[in-house]
Amino acid sequence: MKKTILLLVFILLLFGVSKRENPIKTIHVFVALCDNANQGIVPVPAKLGNGQDPKSNLYWGALYGIKTHFKNSEDWSLVKTMKSDNPKILERLLFKHKSSNTFMLADAYDGKYIKQTTIDFLEATAGRNEVSIAYNSSKLSFGGNSKLLAYVGHDGLMEFNVDGDFSAINDTKRDAIILACVSKTYFKPYFEQTKASPLVWTTGLMAPEAYTLKSAIEGWVADETDVQIRERAAQAYHKYQKCGIKAARRLLVTGY
Repeated sequence: MKKTILLLVFILLLFGVSKRENPIKTIHVFVALCDNANQGIVPVPAKLGNGQDPKSNLYWGALYGIKTHFKNSEDWSLVKTMKSDNPKILERLLFKHKSSNTFMLADAYDGKYIKQTTIDFLEATAGRNEVSIAYNSSKLSFGGNSKLLAYVGHDGLMEFNVDGDFSAINDTKRDAIILACVSKTYFKPYFEQTKASPLVWTTGLMAPEAYTLKSAIEGWVADETDVQIRERAAQAYHKYQKCGIKAARRLLVTGY
């Protein structure tokens, strides 16, 4: 009897340690769909630049869009497709990393609402706008409760300013990735308010395709340093864009 009790105690302790060693990590990705008609971009082919059609959009359903690239990845599984209560979000996807307890929520915003996408992202980096998603018998927390937040798309701050609740609500560390042109320059004043930690952002013009985000996330999941994660992003960008690794490193930077 005594041995049985000791065995049960050992199993419970082992289970507890296992759970602590493999905590749930959440990532929330805000995608402003590419939109020829409503964004100040160099026009792309009409099929790729329809901001109201996620299916073939450059940043979502195209080959290197968030949905397609992660769905085709060996490292991620698409858990489910959902409808959002927010009418500006045209498609919402929940992914799970196959070798860790990491979940990613990806939102495809109607391209004409790029300003609201930017506001929602920035408010989330301040710890606001929690989003709860049911998964099995538990709830996953995204939005401002995510450990990593990312914005993908055109840098609308080149054309407009935004107002929102950007003051940080607590001291929780929230990492952020911004794949948009010259994002360090335009987002830095807002991050100084939200207190987000810039993991990867940009110093020049870039193609905000999903391979860069995926590579950076893989390093983040593995608890690599910010410098290592930024190097992953640069290597991926060079691989697909053939721009030269030095140029990729100048483009994709970390920290202030």
